[in-house]
Amino acid sequence: MAPLLALSFFFSFLFLLSPAISTNSEGNALHALRSRFSDPTNVLQSWDPTLVNPCTWFHVTCDSNSHVIRLDLGNSNISGTLGPELGELKNLQYLELYRNEISGKIPKELGKLKNLISMDLYDNKFEGEIPKSLNKLKSLRFLRLNNNKLTGSIPRGLTKLSNLKVFDVSNNDLCGTIPVEGPFATFPMESFENNRFSGPELQGLVPYDFGC
Repeated sequence: MAPLLALSFFFSFLFLLSPAISTNSEGNALHALRSRFSDPTNVLQSWDPTLVNPCTWFHVTCDSNSHVIRLDLGNSNISGTLGPELGELKNLQYLELYRNEISGKIPKELGKLKNLISMDLYDNKFEGEIPKSLNKLKSLRFLRLNNNKLTGSIPRGLTKLSNLKVFDVSNNDLCGTIPVEGPFATFPMESFENNRFSGPELQGLVPYDFGC
């Protein structure tokens, strides 16, 4: 009986420890993100990797299980790039990085954030294509990528995001056609202006060819 009792205590210990392990993993991901940023006004000063989890850090919100659900760094005067570590924030619901000087590509790993409701990356310096992996974000309601330097076409898979209520890619360098399927049928033309979308597609007359 003694070995069985010891084994029972061991698994109980692992169960109690699991939230801390999870949030420490999230803390590691956020600290890796911090290392990519230039932070002249020290808005990330509280991001201390020696803490058990990141729930006490400024601009980070956790749920009752100590999982990171919000990252609020909008208008924070930060620059740098995003990396694949963001994909480790499995419980993230709100990614708010708007009005900064963040550059480089939008990581395809953001497609792992299955609980994401809002992604606000507008008013930055992102370049490259919109990742096709974003079509996995079935809970997404708000996707604002306007005022960047994005190129390529709008991924067709985004038309399958039935919960999407707001979509804005204005003021980029996108090309091809504007989708008119799914939720895209309801988005105003202002959401697409100041790109290189061509001819009749601007009136939604060519619904299936999204290429450039």
